[in-house]
This record gives sequence, structure tokens and C-alpha cells, in this order.
Amino acid sequence: MRFTATEIDGVVIVDLDLMSDERGAFARLHCPDEFAAAGHSFVPQQTSLSRNAKAGTLRGMHYEAAPREEAKLVRVVRGRIFDVAVDLRPDSPTYRRWIGTELSAANGRALLIGKGMAHGFVTLEDDSDVLYQIDRIFEPGHGRGVRWNDPAFAIVWPLSPVVISERDATYPDFGA
Repeated sequence: MRFTATEIDGVVIVDLDLMSDERGAFARLHCPDEFAAAGHSFVPQQTSLSRNAKAGTLRGMHYEAAPREEAKLVRVVRGRIFDVAVDLRPDSPTYRRWIGTELSAANGRALLIGKGMAHGFVTLEDDSDVLYQIDRIFEPGHGRGVRWNDPAFAIVWPLSPVVISERDATYPDFGA
């Protein structure tokens, strides 16, 4: 695996090292020792799948409130998305900044999103499946969100959503 830092401390692009032969290819998706050696101690406790039927489906921007913050490794196993993380840590030098990258089954790329970040994505293809590995077990009642188009973040999405939940569309302005 190859780890590439982004402009936001705690958000890392993880690319695969594919081993290919006449059968196809093989790659490790996660190895706690490799992550730790690269300075990212991430050990998943839960794995979830988000199935998205239509291109233009937007999910997010979600996070878990203190003290239940979570880190996650997000990867696409079918289709293609534009994945976004927003820094919500008030003491961070990149507070309210965002990073976005394309994740697809074809490129095998993942985004490691540290604690204190909001996360969301928009699908760029029909039938996009997103795999989440999360460092803690989900506990109801701690989920929060910020609006995908809140001017406080000015996220530049590659397309406007055509499918979005009422909850995700109506989060209040950040800090309101």
C-alpha cells in the first residue's frame, strides 16, 4: 500500500500495490502493521456497505459527535464516487477546509478519514457500492451532519445531487 498525505492532517489517500499475473490481480486492502508503519494506527472494528443505484446520489456530510468520534477507511468496490472529508476540529490549522478525491473500483484508491472530520460523497456512476471500514462499533444517538452545500465549507462538487435524503439536504448552516 502507498500512503499519500493530503492538505488536511488526518486525511490520507491509500493506493493499492497490485500483484498481477495471468489470473488477474491481488492486493491487500488493509493491514494494521502496514498502516502503523506508515504512521496511521487504524484498526477496523466494523465494516459497512453503502449501495447506491443512481449516479448523482449524495450521502453526507456525516460525523459522530464526541466522545464517539470515528475514523474510517472508505473504498469503492463497484462504480465511482467523488469522496469528501471536511475538517471540523476547531483547533486544527485546516479547520473548515475540505479535501475531495475520486474513488472507484477501477483505481482501487481509498481515503482514510481521521476523527473529527465530516464525510460524504456523490456517486459518479449508477450502481456504485461503497465499503466503509470503521474503527469503532456504531452507537445510535451520536450521528451528526453538516449540509453538503453549506457556504462555510464551499465544497466544489463535480455534479449536483439528483438523489439526497431530506435529512442530508436540510442540515442547518454550520455554527447556526
